[in-house]
Amino acid sequence: MPSGSTKSSSANSSAIWERSSASSISAAALNGPGIGRNSGRSPRLASATHDACGATDHAMGVTIRDVTDSGDFDSAGAFEAGDGDLAGRVVVITGGTKGIGIGLARYLGGCGARVAVTGRRQDGVDAATAELAGLGIDHLARSVNAADADATAELVADVFERWGRVDGLVANAQSFRPTTPLIEVSESDMDLLYNTGPKGTLWAMQAVYPHMREAGFGRIVTMATSMGFTGAAGYGPYAASNEAIRSLTRTAANEWGRDGITVNCVLPASVAHRLDPASDPQRAAAFAAMYDNHPIGRDGDPETDIAPAVAFLLSPASRYVTGQTISVDGGGLLRP
Repeated sequence: MPSGSTKSSSANSSAIWERSSASSISAAALNGPGIGRNSGRSPRLASATHDACGATDHAMGVTIRDVTDSGDFDSAGAFEAGDGDLAGRVVVITGGTKGIGIGLARYLGGCGARVAVTGRRQDGVDAATAELAGLGIDHLARSVNAADADATAELVADVFERWGRVDGLVANAQSFRPTTPLIEVSESDMDLLYNTGPKGTLWAMQAVYPHMREAGFGRIVTMATSMGFTGAAGYGPYAASNEAIRSLTRTAANEWGRDGITVNCVLPASVAHRLDPASDPQRAAAFAAMYDNHPIGRDGDPETDIAPAVAFLLSPASRYVTGQTISVDGGGLLRP
């Protein structure tokens, strides 16, 4: 099953890849009303205004207050809606200048988060800066090669110096090669995908870890593809590198859970509507066939479909979810 999204191009035909493929997590998990209501008691009056995340809702009479990673329950066991609040949190988004990445930045910024986005091309970074500034989102944008461990560490150090905290990481950056049969895959193909994929993801995770450990709180979301499950023809190196990312996710969840850090992987489907059929006819044809036999029948939107699921995983509300792979593809993996 095809997935992914080209984020930027270079002379050697590689392109920053903004992931894709697999099932859906409800944005209602983040939106306060469904969580904040208690059972057997009258709803309390709201004391906060509605924000972009839907963390509060006057109509539902939900009170928002600060919560900690240890959990915040009232005497009847009702969960406080503020657990979904991202206001004031700092999130690093690698590969965050276009496609899924910029959609995440817009959504999380709209929830009140401060975002640091990276991209390989300076023109993409400049465009993201202009867009986020125009939306009034507190942000930092930097040109960083995901494969460069030192540059990634420097970015995270700058983020901490600016805001004094690093609460979340979305490891979204990876380079991509055009679809290639396994028999034709070269060493350079494998090196590119592994250097920017699992290795780049690891460098970012290592860079944020000390800050999260010190704070006793952290949320890491890696991005991969369902093609590791399906064995999509032509995507062998990409699928293999993404399976390595999922493995890193599980290992980090095991090693860092006692530090208050959760680590989960999202498999998004949000590329087909941005793909120029002329650029890759094989992929375009595969996408068309996929959505002919798809539960929802359309591609995912980065901001309205993918971002709410990621926002939940970045919030305190996800404290008991770690080491998981969550498909956000409108049910694509249900296809026969």
